[in-house]
Amino acid sequence: MKKTLPTSLPYNQPLTVLSPATIANLSCGFDVLGLALSGVGDTLTVSLTTNPGIEISKIEGADLPRETDKNVAGVALKALLEAIPDYTGGVKLQISKGIAPGSGIGSSAASSAGAVWAVNRLLGELFTPAELTQFAMEGERLASGAAHADNVAPALFGGITLVRSSNPLDVVAIPCPDALYAYVLHPEIELKTSDSRKVLKTRISLQDGIRQWGNVGGLVAGFFLEDYGLISRSLEDVIIEPVRSLLIPGFSEMKEAALKSGALGFGISGSGPSVFALCQGADNCQRAGAAISEAFEGIGLSFNTYQGPVNSQGVQIVSNE
Repeated sequence: MKKTLPTSLPYNQPLTVLSPATIANLSCGFDVLGLALSGVGDTLTVSLTTNPGIEISKIEGADLPRETDKNVAGVALKALLEAIPDYTGGVKLQISKGIAPGSGIGSSAASSAGAVWAVNRLLGELFTPAELTQFAMEGERLASGAAHADNVAPALFGGITLVRSSNPLDVVAIPCPDALYAYVLHPEIELKTSDSRKVLKTRISLQDGIRQWGNVGGLVAGFFLEDYGLISRSLEDVIIEPVRSLLIPGFSEMKEAALKSGALGFGISGSGPSVFALCQGADNCQRAGAAISEAFEGIGLSFNTYQGPVNSQGVQIVSNE
């Protein structure tokens, strides 16, 4: 369907948004499940310009390319602008990275999703969240070689999302239990998504597949029913975690500490090296987080932590001045 532009556009009026970090996979849901985090994300300032083209004028917090075709936000915006040929102007973009590249909590997704969400807002909200997801997936293709949606979808929809299909794209928003909290520990080492994908098996046994499918179904049902016991039983990954966990120092010790302290489950966030725990309530999250941090401290590596309720909103406006 052709998109009709508003009769007037807010040229040179900056809009600043916070695009959240995300946890992808949620253990059993490789490339299909994800949730948005509170308290950590990328800050992007965008404005429409009368000059055509995409200008990335500043990047803070990471050494990333400013050329449009080499930057995930630039590639995502290019896909969006190509979908509205009647728009003859351009976009100016500034990025402040609050998420370290290669951290496993959706760094590339936050920039891609935040950029297209903000420009869409300035254009009068021409596109749906599902359409924006498709544009942001082009940034993921640049970052990892695969146009996956498990990070960009929760950043744009908020809360928890299920990517039923990537081609054609079919994203389902999943209800999030009110007391669901997440804790993330990010070891200060970089693990590129493209490298982490190389260690994955291309074939699995039927037995493992059946077990994994049951866990995905159980986890989704647990979210709908607010059944924390079912959520806990379903946060099991028998396919990806056994391979990728070998790349993360102290993984088994942290997992044991998390489960002993009462976390619902523990796993790898995205492709790692970040790890996460899901918990019922703020107190349980704080207790599990302390146990996980204590278990990792003996490794001798620096790390950052984040914790809070699931971010139900996704990308949000910080300033429109």
